[in-house]
Amino acid sequence: MTDLRIPGFTYDRLTGTGGVGLNVAHGGHGPPVVLLHGFPQTHLMWSAVAGDLSRDHSVIAIDLRGYGDSDKPEAATPDTYSKRTMASDVVEVAMQLGHDRFAVIGHDRGALVGVRAGLDHPDTITHTGILDVLPTMDTWDVLHGVDAKIAWHLYLMAQPRGLPEKMIEAVAGEFFASFLDAWDPTGTTFSPELRAHYVRASTAAVPSIVADYRATASIDLDMDRADRANGRRLSMPVAVISQDWGSQLGFDPTQIWGAWAADFTYEPINAGHFMAEENPARIAEFTRRLLAR
Repeated sequence: MTDLRIPGFTYDRLTGTGGVGLNVAHGGHGPPVVLLHGFPQTHLMWSAVAGDLSRDHSVIAIDLRGYGDSDKPEAATPDTYSKRTMASDVVEVAMQLGHDRFAVIGHDRGALVGVRAGLDHPDTITHTGILDVLPTMDTWDVLHGVDAKIAWHLYLMAQPRGLPEKMIEAVAGEFFASFLDAWDPTGTTFSPELRAHYVRASTAAVPSIVADYRATASIDLDMDRADRANGRRLSMPVAVISQDWGSQLGFDPTQIWGAWAADFTYEPINAGHFMAEENPARIAEFTRRLLAR
């Protein structure tokens, strides 16, 4: 357990799908919004944004299953860490806190969970906000040749069970720290204490983090393909904010997201991958614009 907390928030251990215990911070009053973190982070990535939004919203920040202080069940089946299961965790947590309809804002891995929540629970999710990620199916489609070097870890953790876990566990601290350093262009985004927390939390969760990524190359991909074949799209207002990956990898993000959402906006941001911590005021503003739609 970490001693770091979002100031002013209440912490509870709530139950997700299959009885998985989830670490949940919640605070504020108003229309509910759930914040979902990315890799290699925990709910604490939202500290500044959550504090801002809690002035006029009920804010819920969750450690995804397999991350932070949430349970890390063994990946007995591919579905254990599928985004469908994680999305069900989110819905169950929100309902335990009294919210049967709510918005979801996700970064990176959390955004994939948010998209799946919107697709699977369209009557529950009111808005979907997406920070710096592409849909699962499209991610694999746009990564080709040497361009895939920016996402080499996706390929590593997609390998059969055993090899990736052993390789990462051998140098876990250095492995996770390398992403925090490479994706933080200013070198000032994290306090030393928070950076150490992310490395420590991720090092303790190697098998579950790998299982999460492995699901993205298998069962999650199958779900995306099935939705595309059946013409399923996000029916609620959607907003996407990201770095300018499109010009680097040769794709049009508006075209990609337009295939998944009937009502969406896209905006680029001049920031690193950890934009919610690098520029929390901008991300809070982005979120409020979405929630006003």
